[in-house]
Amino acid sequence: MPTFEEGFVAAENAADSVLYALSEATKLTRQLRKASQDGNIAAVRRLSERLDPLVNLIRQEAANAATAWPFTAEEERQYLESEYSSELQTQAESGGVRMFQRDGRIIAHPLVVRVLPGDRAVRIDRRQSSNIRPTRLVSDLEKLQNRPSRFRPQQFLESLYRAYLELAERDTADRLKLGDTGQVVRLERIYRLFTGLPGSDRDYTRIDFARDLYALQESGAREVRDGARVSFPASTGTRTPQGVISFVGPEGETVLFYGIQFTGVSR
Repeated sequence: MPTFEEGFVAAENAADSVLYALSEATKLTRQLRKASQDGNIAAVRRLSERLDPLVNLIRQEAANAATAWPFTAEEERQYLESEYSSELQTQAESGGVRMFQRDGRIIAHPLVVRVLPGDRAVRIDRRQSSNIRPTRLVSDLEKLQNRPSRFRPQQFLESLYRAYLELAERDTADRLKLGDTGQVVRLERIYRLFTGLPGSDRDYTRIDFARDLYALQESGAREVRDGARVSFPASTGTRTPQGVISFVGPEGETVLFYGIQFTGVSR
């Protein structure tokens, strides 16, 4: 079975052949029109005789283009499910774009890419795209990597804080006002609170949450509006996969998150 890139190249070349035949037909019919306007019978006869073979060529090239894509619908789905991610990663490496796989997702730091076989598309963070030719997608990812981030670390931190207070012990808010340290709350619980509505965990996955945690950590934002400061204790939870939320750093390193804790500011 060919790769997707090879399939798209074949379809593109076939389309180019149709366009060439059409351009030749356009030139010939313009010449025929000019000969007719001039009243040049010899030219009209000569050009008219050339039209029939050219029309046959257009038909043949169009038929070739119609069958140039080498995958059936079922083969497309199977390829996207089992082979596409590897092809994309190979293409990325040859193009100088670093790409890693984690929990069924592709990380082109800081972007999270999910392949959607049923839709013949990919989801880049929260945006769906049908442009899945590997060379095209790698180029798009590289451009997105170089675009200024739309992530708002302070806004995300405030959301974490509200969820933290919701899940922590009832007297936590009062203790933080006195400068004390709150309890450690597992980030997995925060994520479940964020995605409590039905279906929301499909739009905002655990790895999306991990990406935002990593971006927050890298941003340097640590203090919420009321003065409490955040930390992310590792605890013993990171020794086992259960309850751990992981991401991939720009060099491919594994970054683990387990708990969140806030410390108040003494007045």
